[in-house]
Amino acid sequence: MEISNIKCTNMDLTDAIRAYVEEKMLSLAKFAQHFEPAVTLDIEVGKTTGHHNKGEVFKAECNLQIPGHLLRAESVGDDLYAAIDACQSDLKRQLEQVREKLIDRKHHPRPGKE
Repeated sequence: MEISNIKCTNMDLTDAIRAYVEEKMLSLAKFAQHFEPAVTLDIEVGKTTGHHNKGEVFKAECNLQIPGHLLRAESVGDDLYAAIDACQSDLKRQLEQVREKLIDRKHHPRPGKE
């Protein structure tokens, strides 16, 4: 799995944030290995607004492109790292659903097809 783009909005992309994003998102590689090598991931993290400091001001958006599907996850929270975690768990859930759907199609062909 390849992270093609990490974008930061309304704040600076520090090395710590980049390392955390890469660590969390590359942990999805074991779930995406069935779709290799054409798996790309675009990530956008940052603040939703430039002037608010309290409440849900941090967001994480992820677009995971696998053959035949575009999986998208978006999370907003009061902590950037929590938003990244929520985004990662949502992508993991979506990857498992797509994989299960493909397995079901292989084991249960459509009626009338032999």
